[in-house]
Amino acid sequence: MKYLNAKNSVLAAILAAGVFGGAAAFAAKDVTVAIETSLDSLDPYNTNSTRSQALGKVYYEGLFQFDKDLKIQPLLAESHESSADGLVYTFKLRSGVKFQDGTDFNADAVKVNLERVLNKANGLARYNQFSRISKIEAIDPLTVKITLSEPFSAFINSLAHPSAMMISPAALKKWGKDITFHPVGTGPFEFVEWKPAEYLKVKKFDGYWKKGYPKIDSLTFRTVTDNNTRAAVVQTGEAQFAYPLPFEQAALLSKNDKLDVVAAPSIIARYVSMNVQQKPFDNLKVRQAVNYAINKEALAKVAFAGYAFPSQGVIPQGVDFAKKMDPWPYDLKKARELLAEAGYPNGFSTTLWSAYNDGTSAKAVQFLQQQLAQVGIKVSIELLESGQRVQRVEQVKDAKTAPVRMYYSGWSASTGEADWALRPLLATNGWPPVFYNTAYYSNPKVDKDIADALLTTDTAEKTRLYDSAQDQIWHDAPWAFLTTAQLLSANSKKLSGLYVMPDGSFQFSEVDLKP
Repeated sequence: MKYLNAKNSVLAAILAAGVFGGAAAFAAKDVTVAIETSLDSLDPYNTNSTRSQALGKVYYEGLFQFDKDLKIQPLLAESHESSADGLVYTFKLRSGVKFQDGTDFNADAVKVNLERVLNKANGLARYNQFSRISKIEAIDPLTVKITLSEPFSAFINSLAHPSAMMISPAALKKWGKDITFHPVGTGPFEFVEWKPAEYLKVKKFDGYWKKGYPKIDSLTFRTVTDNNTRAAVVQTGEAQFAYPLPFEQAALLSKNDKLDVVAAPSIIARYVSMNVQQKPFDNLKVRQAVNYAINKEALAKVAFAGYAFPSQGVIPQGVDFAKKMDPWPYDLKKARELLAEAGYPNGFSTTLWSAYNDGTSAKAVQFLQQQLAQVGIKVSIELLESGQRVQRVEQVKDAKTAPVRMYYSGWSASTGEADWALRPLLATNGWPPVFYNTAYYSNPKVDKDIADALLTTDTAEKTRLYDSAQDQIWHDAPWAFLTTAQLLSANSKKLSGLYVMPDGSFQFSEVDLKP
């Protein structure tokens, strides 16, 4: 056996100190984010979940992106040009970009991804978002030409939406429909593991094209469905970020000197749709009475602890072409008069379903039940599980037998433009199972305004058309227009650069963690 002499012992001690000191200095930056729901898919083209698409941005990127203020920015496309007739778009792509499997991002990859979603045989959920594309051509490795079947003025907004991501063609070929379990993109993080009801973990992609990014080593999104537990894990440091926070705990969390509590602006509309194809909601006066019967200011306090305000129109402010309107007033006398004129002087009985089963939604529908009872409208309430929501509401094929009556829900126009706030929810061709017009509302004037707005790039004309549609919808009242809530999150003061965007999505690009 050899023994170190005194000189070597000193050298060994110095080396050890350097090694272990270095380890401390370069401790891994691991960030955990607590979220409220489990993910339904990791395939951005085959989910309608804002949360699933938001998290997809850690490993996937699109041609464009929205920044934290919902302004469109170039990403994998460096620039684009469009023809005068609005039918042909030519994109110049970023060079030197690799997918996480080492293959090149290029024009062929764009073609493969868009042709995949356009192939009806694949049955992908986001087909209608891209259905106006008639042809995709790879002109050269860094140039793509896309031809539309008709003008679509919100096309770039659709490409910036977090569903329009670029997946490695090699991975698509290898995994097929199972790509949802094996995401491979060009994003700053690469996939590690997904346990659907528990967590999604990603790690730093060393080959990311943007030098110096990402600034952290790993991100874990942990599903914490219970409101109180989600607030607790950010207080204990088990998570560095939690969203959404239970509104009623905002004041308590704000007193924690290790946390920042952020109430961010939102474009999420909360509403109750009324099935206008069925009695009594086929009567305009009944729908108007429902709007008058609800105290929206009180709803904001009871369900959202004051972190909300009455709806200021069909579309929340912050979405392009949203028209600001005076909220429907609270007037029980007017509500009773309208019900009597409609032939329901003593009210009626109906059902109110909630699209969500979280604590905040439970408070909201219970409050609505109490409010409507004041004018004789007796509602039985039910909070639907995700499977029930899909079966009873989203996949119903016949409007005549659709069981939905009143339906509490929410929507964010994640393209940042009025089209996606109106067409899926209020156009005749948006009835389930195509989209989410759960009011089964149909007005030819509104349909024409929405369609015509997509055919023009003239801002003044688009404004006029969208104003006209919103005025008509506000008058027709297929919804009880409720509130726009703020987006409440909490984060460790050591964390920076992670934001909740106005649509309830996330922005991760600058995320960093101090020791």
